[in-house]
Amino acid sequence: MASKLPESLKMLCQWGEDKFRDGRTISFHIEPEVFGFSRKTFIMGSDVRRLASMREVSGTCIVVYQRYLYEQMVAYKMVDMVAFVDPSLIGAKGSGTGTVRAKHIRDRLVTAKPGQMFMLPFNSSEHWVLTIIDPDQSTAYFMDPLKRRLPTGDWMKIVESAIAMFNAERQKKGRSSVLWKNLAGIPPQPSNKECGYFVMRYMRDIIEDKDLTLFPRKWERRGNSQYTQADIDMMRNEWAKYVVKAYV
Repeated sequence: MASKLPESLKMLCQWGEDKFRDGRTISFHIEPEVFGFSRKTFIMGSDVRRLASMREVSGTCIVVYQRYLYEQMVAYKMVDMVAFVDPSLIGAKGSGTGTVRAKHIRDRLVTAKPGQMFMLPFNSSEHWVLTIIDPDQSTAYFMDPLKRRLPTGDWMKIVESAIAMFNAERQKKGRSSVLWKNLAGIPPQPSNKECGYFVMRYMRDIIEDKDLTLFPRKWERRGNSQYTQADIDMMRNEWAKYVVKAYV
């Protein structure tokens, strides 16, 4: 995918030539409404350079984009329909054992409003995928930009354990096992470096549809859906424009 630098990202790169010198960072506050708790993240010059050169994105890039999407959800009156899980708490590296990660997911699910779904960007240490959990229905939707059929490694067990703990916490009688739905019709990444961009774009498309009943139908069956570089650049520009608006 050839890329021309989006205007806001170009401005951010120019601004960052001085601001990111000597390892300096931008401190970015994430309000408790976004992930269920308040925290800070730090944007580094390397995060901006990765986004500018279409290299693999960091978890920080995804967290900042989730913060941007939360504002869209507020504008669309969707905050009771969909919510986010912090990817830094559930990734395969640096997030603890499978039990610890499952508990983090459980802690987020128990805050659910009726019918609310949760978006979980997950990094397996070298690849980003998106899982969407509908806790009321004990259903997990799996979206892999490489279009693998179902989760690999321990991710499936972690999600299933989290939903089981949620059902126990709520004293809810869910189905005996989690129903996994592989959304095989999602646009696939064209090479081995775009997975994070595609996961961010999936989240964006679901929110922009403003109707959570649409994405399973739209992407459940295999098709010829593709993202163009312009589709990805639109999202990169949104990310940069959001950071520029806040700090430049």
